[in-house]
Amino acid sequence: KNKFESLRKVSFMTSGMKSLKYLDMSNNLLRHDGADVPCQWAESLTELDLSSNQLVDAVFECLPVNVKKLSLQNNQINNVPSGMAELKSLEELNLASNRLADLPGCSGFTSLQFLNIEMNLILTPSADFFQSCPRVRELQAGHNPFKCSCELQAFIHLERRSGGKLFGWPAAYVCEYPEGLRGTELKDFHLSLLACNTTLLLVTALLLTLLLVAAVAFLCIYLDVPWYVRMTWQWTQTKRRAWHNPAGDQGAMLQFHAFISYSERDSLWVKNELIPNLERGEGCVQLCQHERNFIPGKSIVENIINCIEKSYKSIFVLSPNFVQSEWCHYELYFAHHKLFSENSNSLILILLEPIPPYLIPARYHKLKALMAKRTYMEWPKERSKRALFWANLRAAININLP
Repeated sequence: KNKFESLRKVSFMTSGMKSLKYLDMSNNLLRHDGADVPCQWAESLTELDLSSNQLVDAVFECLPVNVKKLSLQNNQINNVPSGMAELKSLEELNLASNRLADLPGCSGFTSLQFLNIEMNLILTPSADFFQSCPRVRELQAGHNPFKCSCELQAFIHLERRSGGKLFGWPAAYVCEYPEGLRGTELKDFHLSLLACNTTLLLVTALLLTLLLVAAVAFLCIYLDVPWYVRMTWQWTQTKRRAWHNPAGDQGAMLQFHAFISYSERDSLWVKNELIPNLERGEGCVQLCQHERNFIPGKSIVENIINCIEKSYKSIFVLSPNFVQSEWCHYELYFAHHKLFSENSNSLILILLEPIPPYLIPARYHKLKALMAKRTYMEWPKERSKRALFWANLRAAININLP
């Protein structure tokens, strides 16, 4: 508690004191900014207290080489320089209340056993301290502003491996950052391996993304999503062209009682049975058939949409041939779309031949749903029952067209 200012001058003062072992120079105004002239301490000096002065990193250039106990507490030291002179006899070092941002290594303190580095500016202390300082028996590193993050996990694990060498654990080791964890003891702070391992996190995210893409691709293929997207686009384009046409060309008014959808392989039944029985006789029915009512020059999809919209009902002649026809699928899709968009009851299903479930492709899930929920008419093999079949079918499509 005097007013000594130059550490180098103090060292020269002691150089002639052959028996000096302990020197307390605390609470002075000591500085040492480095000089060409080296410091000269008494060789017998083993304990030196330089706490509460104005010393910076350069102090390590001016220390007695035989010192065993050194206190540099409450100074302005930011770092322990790596190129300093070795203090091979130093056993106890006090660096508390300085500005250090990490634990110092022991390259210059090969005999160090006790280190006090409390109340510095350490956010994430190095986890390899005890490996670089094998002789250290006690480390006081509490009361630092620890930042609880992945980098701190290794230091927390260090306490378990140190065998009780961390003095003041766990009360003195508390999170300061981030704000949400302030006051949490380091022993209670845990993060998962996945959260702290960037490589593992990226690999996991990549695998999950690949699995998700594979699952979506499988579902798209299984449910034939690209086909539905393409058909929806076709339907949208057709509707858009219809909206841009003059009002007289829209043809929104009903022109047919029913649109017939069937496979070409079932065309003989349609031409020999269905059309003659519905279009002739009392209350003749006006049917829309693709062979005679599709408009040349328009796309097939556009013709299908127009015919379905101009028809009061849509008759689907179901058979194993039907489910194997691509165009029948188009017609079923657009008729089903109309069913939901207009909230109408426009579908009539005629089961010409039984369809084994295994023959129905995955894309025909709508057909499966329709057959499960809606009543369909079966074509009777006995001639005596066919009159009733035609009567029921006429009743189902009975409407007065304008």
